[in-house]
Amino acid sequence: MLENSPMSDTDPKPADVPGIDALVYMDNYSTTRTDPRVLEAMLPYFSNHYGNAHSRSHAYGWAAEKGVDTAREQVAALINCKPSDVIFTSGGTESCNLAVKGVAQMYAEKGRHIITTAIEHRAVMDPLRALEREGFDITYLPVNTHGSVDPATLKDAIREDTIFASIIFASNEIGTVQDVDAMGTICKDAGIILHVDACVGVDTETIDVDAMGIDLLSLSSHKMYGPMGAGALFVRRRRPRVRIKPQLEGGSQERGMRHGSLNVPGIVGLGKAAELCRLERDQDRARIRALRDRMEKAFTSGLEEVYVNGHPSDRLPGSLNVSFNYVEGESLMMGMNSVAVSSGSACTSATLEPSHVMKALGVSEDLVHTSIRFSLGRFSTEEEVDRAVSECLTSARKLREMSPLWEMFKEGIDLDSIEWKHD
Repeated sequence: MLENSPMSDTDPKPADVPGIDALVYMDNYSTTRTDPRVLEAMLPYFSNHYGNAHSRSHAYGWAAEKGVDTAREQVAALINCKPSDVIFTSGGTESCNLAVKGVAQMYAEKGRHIITTAIEHRAVMDPLRALEREGFDITYLPVNTHGSVDPATLKDAIREDTIFASIIFASNEIGTVQDVDAMGTICKDAGIILHVDACVGVDTETIDVDAMGIDLLSLSSHKMYGPMGAGALFVRRRRPRVRIKPQLEGGSQERGMRHGSLNVPGIVGLGKAAELCRLERDQDRARIRALRDRMEKAFTSGLEEVYVNGHPSDRLPGSLNVSFNYVEGESLMMGMNSVAVSSGSACTSATLEPSHVMKALGVSEDLVHTSIRFSLGRFSTEEEVDRAVSECLTSARKLREMSPLWEMFKEGIDLDSIEWKHD
């Protein structure tokens, strides 16, 4: 083991995890399983076509470049843009950072005001906070109790020095889909750039960057049944031409916006994943929504004091964020031994801080800590849904039986009126 390695000899290795094949996977908004058809498309680029896509002096490089060009066309077809508008990155986080920091730094002389929402993913939120430390002024648009942004608040927030807005397409925590069409029109009328984080939702929702007035769009391969380590950023070249400052140095790849050798196998996988999403989007959406609705109905009819977070209708089909009142979320997950779920975004699961998304909805801190995020996907089955529901309800009932707060609630005691004393 390497010296100073953070992993100890007792830490579980992937091969040591017991019964992983028997788990019910309900965490698709953290990452999706790579589709076998995607893997099949990638394999030749590990073993046969392993050249550098920028080595244009021999057949190995030509074959790799052809694979990248095909992927660029497949991604472009998914979002209705030109292939030359697609920039490949290492994933959604880099795509968001490149868009947010790249535009801010490129247009800083024009203005230093940026608009975003209170429920952005940390891949957008953190670089915006870094820009605040550099002197940029950020307006965070509020959301209602369903997690929706009123487009009128965007219009009201635009100033003479506003350079761009960054709006999440759909929340990976609660699934609420924003009215990007209306916001795109507002940004176009005001002459400001619109970046959309579409890392979650592009697999089941139709996104047309021209029709929606989007100037920059971030995508992540592993949220759409492709491999980890690959992503894309749509950067509009015309009407208007959008320029971004590179965040890496050391080459001239990707129109000079993203330097470094391309991850050819990953990009080929991203392209194939994009093609499958475009072709199978409608059938995936309908099947996944039916499974989600089955699960939601089972929870709300099988247990009292259960609350569904997110918009009732304008929500991703696989999203089900549920608060089980008087049950601590982490304990509930521990009681579901064979179900893989999360209590929020994978990028924030290591912290004990309440979800900023849930807090923005106005959910009380106590209820935030009772929330579980189930996210279904292409490979979810009815049998898995029923099994997950059964384990979750069993665990929740057992925990409530041990909870004095639940007992007090059942006795009709108003818990908000109690003054709690600490020794």
